Amino acid sequence: MGLTVVKLGSSIVAEQNGGLRSDVFSWVGSDVAALRKAGEQVIIVTSGAIALGVSAIDLESRPKALDELQAASAIGQGALYQAWESQLKGEGLIAAQVLLTLHDISERSSSLNVAATLRRLLTWGAVPVVNENDTTTTDEITFGDNDLLASQVAILLGAQRLVLLTEVDGLHETDPREDPQSAIVSDVVSIKELDSFSIGQSANSLGSGGMRSKVVAAEMATSAGIETTIASGLQAGTLLAAASGESIGTRFHASETKIGSFKAWLRYAKPASGRIIVDQGAAKALQEDGTSLLAVGVTEVEGGFEAGDAVEVVFADRVLGKGLASLSADELSKVMGLKSEQIRELLPMAASEVIHRDRFASA
Repeated sequence: MGLTVVKLGSSIVAEQNGGLRSDVFSWVGSDVAALRKAGEQVIIVTSGAIALGVSAIDLESRPKALDELQAASAIGQGALYQAWESQLKGEGLIAAQVLLTLHDISERSSSLNVAATLRRLLTWGAVPVVNENDTTTTDEITFGDNDLLASQVAILLGAQRLVLLTEVDGLHETDPREDPQSAIVSDVVSIKELDSFSIGQSANSLGSGGMRSKVVAAEMATSAGIETTIASGLQAGTLLAAASGESIGTRFHASETKIGSFKAWLRYAKPASGRIIVDQGAAKALQEDGTSLLAVGVTEVEGGFEAGDAVEVVFADRVLGKGLASLSADELSKVMGLKSEQIRELLPMAASEVIHRDRFASA
């Protein structure tokens, strides 16, 4: 049994006036039911709460202040979930509301708890309906209209595919709103293929994401071995076609050298709290030899991180990757450049590595 994570942006969940797009709910609900009947598990990641809240209180446009965004989300979230619950119930399915914050994903223990809860819901036959908990988060609303949230949920659960439904028919070489003749990119084997394309960041008035956030989400998912499709959510049957492997929208192929779920979490979900600058020898040891980072190769420490925090490792202004530090910034500042026997004299209880190789993810 496979797992498909499907994400819907505000632009297809809500009309420009903030009203629900009932046809989209109907199409997606029908496709989810068909996939479930075929033995596929499905998680829905949905935007739209803020858009519905804006409409409910007749605001002229999407607000920008964090407290206003949170308040609008609080008003719209209930209606959004009710719409999904009603649609799925009509298909004979049980919906389960799951609200997440950036903290829930970025902390390893809580992210594992999120994964366990979602797996239990799937085991019970429910369809999780996931949204960012905009009402309580203290961070800026930066999941990229839930594109990155959907990708991280897919990675956490080891999904087979991620489908990002949007208002356009896929990724174009240039912005189709500015160039109607722009060709669609149907297949992407490597994200590097897109370097020459102009990928816009603009969003519509009700959303916060853009095509760039979808490409980043695709890069995250494919690096973990998850095939990703960007396609139009304004056409019936799109989800079912994408999940069935049909040629539709833009297909991002899963990487053949996928990284594990822990290193995917570390690379993409865990924010860095500081930087460790290393010399050439340490850079070679990390990148080519796959060994741990030792204090002798550290030349500079930036930031006030603690042991267990994520830090970027940098050589010659180039980020080599991210790892979990075994020492705090203060401790590392005292022992950087020293050999192991010298460190033991200063910090007898200190770990032998600054970053263990199993806790490092290359950039």
